[in-house]
Amino acid sequence: MTLRLYAFNCGWFQCRPGFFIDGEEGDYIRSPVPAYLIEHPKGKVLFDTGLGERYRKTPETMMPENKFGLQTLADMEIAARLRGADIDPASINWIVNSHLHADHCGGNPQIPNATIIVQRREFEAAEETDNPALYHASEYDPGHPVKKIDGEYDLFGDGTIRIIPTYGHTPGHQSVIVTLPKGEVLLAADCCYTEANLQRRAMPQFSWDIGEGLKTLDRLKDMEAKGVRILFGHDARQWKSVREAEALD
Repeated sequence: MTLRLYAFNCGWFQCRPGFFIDGEEGDYIRSPVPAYLIEHPKGKVLFDTGLGERYRKTPETMMPENKFGLQTLADMEIAARLRGADIDPASINWIVNSHLHADHCGGNPQIPNATIIVQRREFEAAEETDNPALYHASEYDPGHPVKKIDGEYDLFGDGTIRIIPTYGHTPGHQSVIVTLPKGEVLLAADCCYTEANLQRRAMPQFSWDIGEGLKTLDRLKDMEAKGVRILFGHDARQWKSVREAEALD
């Protein structure tokens, strides 16, 4: 059974290196806000949906590159990215949100017919957190059906799209392992911002539980040693090698 995996950048996350690795110095980095489409014979799946309307800018109002923050353009949002690849956003069956921060579920409202899959503990954390900068109900719960899971979940029961818990960044962060013809690919999202986080075993200070996050990094390191390819959450250097809107190997 052959799957196809496509990558899209749906915005920009601007920060200094110290946001990703405590103590790092340097100029501001403009990093991608990825979303991924997985085409399976039984349906289309999005892993994360990037930024949405709350962070939409125009070319004239884009933040300067030396400012911290999130931003996107209308033609970078997930619905526009899908249409640009001749895919109807209404044809998506599932959204797997790694977690429910704005740069990972902001495009959920643009995918009208999908069921959202999220860790139960993440959804509960979103409901209990009175901080719309972190969790905004209009994005994470826009009226779609929601399937709340606990731990690992094999989406189609055939081992090709496996959801695994990767706690640490948030209480219920999850990642996805996709089985492609050339091997397994882990879509990490924010359990591991960049390759440097993994290589240095470094969790950022902006973490729900650093201890849990380090356990997750150890698990990823073991998977990498076994040949799993990891696509990191906001790695500007890695993204230069990603072919957007083309099937990834």
